[in-house]
Amino acid sequence: MVTANYKKQLERGLLALGISLMIGIMVLGQEFRDSLGKSVGFFMDPLVTLLGASNFHIVLFIMAAITALYATLIQKYTMDWDLMRNVQEKMRVFQKEFREAQLSNNAALMKKMEGQRAEMMTEQLEMSKQQFKPMAYISIISLPLFMWAYFYIKSHEGATMVFPFWGEHILTNTMLGPFQYWIFWYFIASLAVSQLMRKALDVGGI
Repeated sequence: MVTANYKKQLERGLLALGISLMIGIMVLGQEFRDSLGKSVGFFMDPLVTLLGASNFHIVLFIMAAITALYATLIQKYTMDWDLMRNVQEKMRVFQKEFREAQLSNNAALMKKMEGQRAEMMTEQLEMSKQQFKPMAYISIISLPLFMWAYFYIKSHEGATMVFPFWGEHILTNTMLGPFQYWIFWYFIASLAVSQLMRKALDVGGI
């Protein structure tokens, strides 16, 4: 009983921390984001020193790998994947049958299915809750690391990286819309590692 209560309190504390970080980054402005980035620098700056500033793309890759592994483990052990699969499948079947009822102008069946829609919405809400909890947990690691990278790169204007096929570019230059080159590289690295992790740990598969 004590262990269960401790676990519940720990979960609430972690959720509160994750949500606070998300809100703080959005609401408290640049000063909070810079302060968060500086504090994480205590752990990350030595890695840059070790690898060399010219290899900052490797630092970003390591950062992406850390967050991808952490996120995959969180999703594996906090989400009910059977529920997710069942809800997804029920929604596909429901949408298909509802569209067929519309095409055949079957008013009686459409009215009956309208009653099922409320049940489907409840299950969709439960699925959304399942997705929100790991998002809050993941933000505890991912947001501070991202803010550190943002702060470090901003403090080292002119830092460049050589991209395959594109050549050398300043990391803070925009590639597409508001996306800077370093964010694009981080996103690609994170996506690639995340896919490998999910496959290796058998996460998702919806």
